[in-house]
Amino acid sequence: MNSGKKRGLGRGLSALFGDNKPNKNLNNDNLSKSNKISIGDLSRNPYQPRQNFSEVKLEELANSIRKNGIIQPIAVRPSKSESGKYEIIAGERRWLAALRAGLHDIPVTILDLSDVESLEVAIVENIQRDDLNPIEEARGYKRLNEEFKYDHESISKLMSKSRSHISNTLRLLTLPSDVISMLEEGTLTSGQARPLIGISNASSIAEEIVSKNYSARKVEYLTRNKKINTKDKKIDTNILKTQERIEKILGLKVNIINKKNNSGKITIQYKDLEQFELISDLLTKN
Repeated sequence: MNSGKKRGLGRGLSALFGDNKPNKNLNNDNLSKSNKISIGDLSRNPYQPRQNFSEVKLEELANSIRKNGIIQPIAVRPSKSESGKYEIIAGERRWLAALRAGLHDIPVTILDLSDVESLEVAIVENIQRDDLNPIEEARGYKRLNEEFKYDHESISKLMSKSRSHISNTLRLLTLPSDVISMLEEGTLTSGQARPLIGISNASSIAEEIVSKNYSARKVEYLTRNKKINTKDKKIDTNILKTQERIEKILGLKVNIINKKNNSGKITIQYKDLEQFELISDLLTKN
C-alpha cells in the first residue's frame, strides 16, 4: 500500500493499518507483554453500524477460536467513561465468538481514535468484509452525514464507493418499514428495492417481488408499468417475456407498454449511431 493511498483512508483507518503511534497515555499495568486484556474489560462500539450477527456463523467462529485461538487482534480504544476499560473499534464478531468460546483474555491493538474515526473504521471494516446488509450500510452513512457533517462526496471518497452508490444506498432508508425489514432480513436485495423508492404501494409490490422471486430487471419493468394506484393489477408475464426476448436478440434495452385495450408502444433505446443504424437496418429490411 503506497503512502498516497494511506493518506486517503483518513486518520482512523491509517491507525488501523499501523500508521498511528501507540497511545502513550495508556496504563501499561492493564496490559500483558503479549498485549492481551481481560475479555470483560471490553464493550461494544456504539458507532458499530452492524446490528445483526448470524447465530450459525457466530457458533462456527466460536468453535474455530476454541481450536485455534484468535489469530487477528481486535482493534480497541480506551473507554471514555470507565478507566481501564476499552471500547471495540473493529472485531466485535470475534469478541462475541470469544465470549462463547469461554476465553478469559483476548489479543488487542489499542488505538487512540475520535468518535468519527471509530465510526469510519467500523463501517469500512464491515463493508470490506461484506458483513453489512444494505440498511446497516445506509444507517452508517447517515450517521457520518448527520452527526459528523460528511457530505456525500466525502463519504464516497472515504468508502471508495461512487457518489451515486452512497446516495442510492441512503435513499433506501425512505422506504416503508416493512420493506426495510425485508432488506435487513435478506429476503429483498437493494437492486430489487431501489425501484420501489417513492412509490406509495411499495409494500405490496415488495411482497410480490419476494413471492415470485423477480430479478432486479423485472422489478424495473414492474415499477415502470404498474401505476401507483393500481395496487391489485397483475403484471402481464407474456409481455415481460416478449420484452426480454427482444432485448436478448437486439442486445439493447427495450420497454413495452401494453394498455387495457391492448394498444401500446415499444421503445428501443440506443446509445450511439452504430446502434441506431442497427435498429434502422432491422426495421427497414424487406
